[in-house]
Order: sequence, then C-alpha cells, then structure tokens
Amino acid sequence: MKYIIAIIKPHRLEEVLSELDREEIYLKTVSEVLGCGRQKGITEVYRGVKEVGNLLRKVKLEIAVNDEYAERTVAAIKRGAREGEIGDGKIFMLDLKDCIRIRTDERGKEAIG
Repeated sequence: MKYIIAIIKPHRLEEVLSELDREEIYLKTVSEVLGCGRQKGITEVYRGVKEVGNLLRKVKLEIAVNDEYAERTVAAIKRGAREGEIGDGKIFMLDLKDCIRIRTDERGKEAIG
C-alpha cells in the first residue's frame, strides 16, 4: 500500500482530478494549503490577483492506494499538473503500513478498496 501526497497549483486541480478519474482513482482528499519552493520570490497570479512572497496558494492531494495503483496514480497527477514551469509541484510516495476502515473494521488492502 502507498500513501501519495501531491502539492500542485490550484488552477490545475480540475485537470488532475479528471486524470485520476480516468485511471479509476476515486478515493482522495484535497486541501488548500500555503507553501513555497524554488519559486520563492516569483510573483504568481491566482484568479487575477498577483501574489508575492514566500507562501503561495497550493493544493494538497492525499491518496491511499494499493500497490498496483501507485504508478497509475503518479502518472495521472503528472499529466494533469504539468505545465513545464517552476512551481508545477511535487509528488511524495510513502509506504503505508496499515489502513483501517472504521465502519467494517477491515484492514490493509481490503480497507483501501
């Protein structure tokens, strides 16, 4: 099992979600976050408003998948998020030790679905 965390530009969210749906990755959590990377100090425009400074608006996706879906998930995120510019984002893939479905008490691969 893998836990995939992706930080992407907010305006690329819909494209990423569409790509994930195409790969049949339906279980995800999305959060609005602030962060900075190598684009530190570069002005970015978000919804017509220039944003300057160390912390820029980003979107964080968190997705738990079984091993056979991990590479498909990463590929879908890259297809949807990539613009070829600094600030396109990062993807982190971690081993997931366990998962527990609260409703049924299932564990592991079965709990992810």
